[in-house]
Amino acid sequence: MKKIVLSAALLAGVLAQAGGFRVALQGVKQLAMAHTSAHAEDASVAFFNPAGISFIPNKLSVAAGGFGINSEVNYQNTSTLQSYSTENPLGTPIYAAVAYKILDEVSVGFSFATPFGSTVKWPSDWAGSEIVQEIELQAFYFQPMVSFKLAPWASVGGSFIYAKGSVDWTKSVTQLGGTLNIKDDQASGKGFGLGFYFRPNDKLDVSIAYRSPIDMEANEGLATFNISSSLFSAVGLDANGQDKFKAILPLVDEYTIGVTYKVTPKWSVSGDFNYSGWDRYGRLVLDFENANVNQAGPDPTIQVSPKNFHSTKTWRIGTQYMVTDNFAARLGYYYDESPYEDKDFIPDTPSFDANVITGGIGYKWKGLGIDLSGAYNFQTARKVDNSYYDFYGQAKAKAYYFGLGLSYNAF
Repeated sequence: MKKIVLSAALLAGVLAQAGGFRVALQGVKQLAMAHTSAHAEDASVAFFNPAGISFIPNKLSVAAGGFGINSEVNYQNTSTLQSYSTENPLGTPIYAAVAYKILDEVSVGFSFATPFGSTVKWPSDWAGSEIVQEIELQAFYFQPMVSFKLAPWASVGGSFIYAKGSVDWTKSVTQLGGTLNIKDDQASGKGFGLGFYFRPNDKLDVSIAYRSPIDMEANEGLATFNISSSLFSAVGLDANGQDKFKAILPLVDEYTIGVTYKVTPKWSVSGDFNYSGWDRYGRLVLDFENANVNQAGPDPTIQVSPKNFHSTKTWRIGTQYMVTDNFAARLGYYYDESPYEDKDFIPDTPSFDANVITGGIGYKWKGLGIDLSGAYNFQTARKVDNSYYDFYGQAKAKAYYFGLGLSYNAF
């Protein structure tokens, strides 16, 4: 069987972050402050920087939460004036983390999160149905980690990342008079995280973190052609209209620098710079085991499509004010850029430059904490000018999200 490289850029949708398909929702408190990372008050810091768990003030910390994502994309063909809208279900990413200080200088932790994934559902008969009708991607990260205090003001940490995921993608195949479904729910991959965390004084926290790319290996893939059975043999399918495939689904790497400064004992300001390596997605190559999907090419089982993604930068700023010793108010803003140009716009990964306003509140009582957050994503409308797919028009989108988080610190 030939190797199939299936760009994860294909397998995505409108998500919490406009740049690609990264779901930037791994902490409710963090989202309220523009998803900034230099916060070591509880175990939710574990996903952002494994070194940060050394600065959690308690011996044991547990944090968990979930979000709701509501999004919609609208497309209009400017020549025919036909318009279509997605019917996306509510997205529900979740996270959980625990950290424990086994020695004054050594802490261990574990993070579970859903940093990649979403569902996009277009009408079955819409203008871009040959690109996508419906697509769902999920990727779960399981991260055990350890952190060492190098000095009272500095720590280093590392994590092993095991990723588990699935993909379910349906599009029409007009030339065969039906649809094609690509599905795999056993994809997996491995990576790592590395970080440094500094607290040179009581007013300043600095977080420097790297998360490696991960190649999700899908070895149990199944392609189902919902077409007339009289075409099965000609297309190279079995008696059920199916064909096997393997896949490598690359997930993006990230570099993040975060800073939190306490202007006063009650007021702190945070900022982040994030760089994501989306340039890994230069093209899409599909290679089926037997299916003849490209009669015009030298190998009919191979399809190659350009993606032309480029790496992106995200700037974030957030603030927290302690209204009382137990009650916190939070605000934030971040700008996120799309990883491709108008000429490369694709409806399976509809991406837009975005300005995001965030906010939330938090309450602490003894060792318990509860946090609420919300955000609105102002996505910039863009021209659709993809000559490769003969896909033209204009697109716009809107999205908002909300979250509830709980934490517990003890000892």
